[in-house]
Amino acid sequence: MRRVVIIGSGPAGLTAAVYAARANLSPLVIEGWQSGGQLTTTTEVENFPGFAKGIMGPELMKEMRGQAERFGTEFLTGDVTKVAFGAHPFTIDVDSGGTIETKAVIIATGASAIQLGLKNELRLTGHGVSTCATCDGFFFRGKELIVVGGGDSALEEATFLTKFATKVSVVHRRDRLRASKIMQDRALKNEKIAFVWNSVVEDILGDAFVTGAKLKNIVTGKTAELPGAGVFVAIGHRPNTALFSGQLDMDQRGYIRTSRGTMTSIPGIFAAGDVQDPVYRQAVTAAGTGCMAAIDAERYLESLHA
Repeated sequence: MRRVVIIGSGPAGLTAAVYAARANLSPLVIEGWQSGGQLTTTTEVENFPGFAKGIMGPELMKEMRGQAERFGTEFLTGDVTKVAFGAHPFTIDVDSGGTIETKAVIIATGASAIQLGLKNELRLTGHGVSTCATCDGFFFRGKELIVVGGGDSALEEATFLTKFATKVSVVHRRDRLRASKIMQDRALKNEKIAFVWNSVVEDILGDAFVTGAKLKNIVTGKTAELPGAGVFVAIGHRPNTALFSGQLDMDQRGYIRTSRGTMTSIPGIFAAGDVQDPVYRQAVTAAGTGCMAAIDAERYLESLHA
């Protein structure tokens, strides 16, 4: 019987582990076969507090994991295959460790950016391909950039990138945008933003770094190359919550709804990080909610005299 189990090992999960361990809750982190969250696929991180010269994403996650271990956090490598939150104690099935019983759970499974599925996309991620303008825009000062998408996220990314880029080309598969009227007006009035309509990205170009994208016009069938030092994919994020479907209250997109901090619809189950945050999706905000979840879990266990 565990007091608290943390599912996920990104900034939210590891921060929760630090706080839970320091509260003598002896947390267990189920870190998955691909541990560390989205930051493990990021190169230099310059907007996480405390690193004046920046830090590589994988190194930051290594440091956070070591900090959690220092205070006594246990780690289990494996993927959760099933959870049962309908009765106490809660049970969690892990493909590498059988069934675990626990009095409290912190869900920090994060969200995944929806990818284009192109052969060079993964290879060039962190080398010009990005899913976060706020994270990476600074590195493209004075460059031409490409944003893929036509919704609010795409136009928000494109508008933000104009602070650094000389030109931002928005590639959209339709001849009209899906974004809200206010976002459309803002982007259409921005002289640095150009639109490439009725087009899809067939491939991302570049050897060591992105040099552009190969586009196909879905109306004419013609292909063309669009130069750019970066390709920002902004076609949405998918919260990693399928495992909890039908057990926790979620919004229409699958993000876990929380109230009074990080509490979910089931007492004793808490959610932190991108799994419950469709708005900010930053490492520092994920870490902040990880702290909150650990404190919420500690107070919940105290109420049980556990």
